Amino acid sequence: MFKNQLVLEDDKRYKIGIMGGTFDPIHYGHLVIAEQIRRNYNLDKVIFIPVGIPPHKREMKITKGEHRYLMILLATMTNPYLDVSRIEIDKKDVSYTIETMRELNKKYSDKKVEFYFIIGADAISTIETWEESAELLTMCKFIAATRPGVTNSNMLAMIEYYKENYSAEIQTMVVSAVDISSTDIRNRIAGNRPIKYLLPEAVEHYILKNELYSEDNCE
Repeated sequence: MFKNQLVLEDDKRYKIGIMGGTFDPIHYGHLVIAEQIRRNYNLDKVIFIPVGIPPHKREMKITKGEHRYLMILLATMTNPYLDVSRIEIDKKDVSYTIETMRELNKKYSDKKVEFYFIIGADAISTIETWEESAELLTMCKFIAATRPGVTNSNMLAMIEYYKENYSAEIQTMVVSAVDISSTDIRNRIAGNRPIKYLLPEAVEHYILKNELYSEDNCE
């Protein structure tokens, strides 16, 4: 299920961050968010969970899950605190976050584990559109990552709304701005422009070797 077997001791409390997304491809922006939040909240580990079939983007073309999984594996291999799970890409059906969190909670029900779902500030306002969001909002804690200098009054209002209506636990953290996007990287490759230093070198080599982001490699 994970890059490294997640072995938890019975008598210890664990704080584990979860980062979901397409990661198509993973880049330094994702890695900076994961590492800074891990250190700030003293998380034992942050697990990247690449989505299989996304419920909100069924018509969207995304690179095959195995490629995205392997790219995350390469991107995180030098950091023992970052991990990757196949839990969603191995599913044959649509991936819902609520089902993933239920599965993780069930798997570690005999351990003392707190899950922290890491989310971009711009996605906060969409949580109520997620499958069974009311249960999800109480199932785990949320950490919303925002950029320095960005004042998002709508995000703060939505957080207060979730707290009042769902007793949700949502915290915000300002993360160093890294203006990198997967869309830009894909466009750069398509336009034969450089992507060096936007993502780990091993991921860059994997993309070039496998000629990703062509029609043949999209699902």
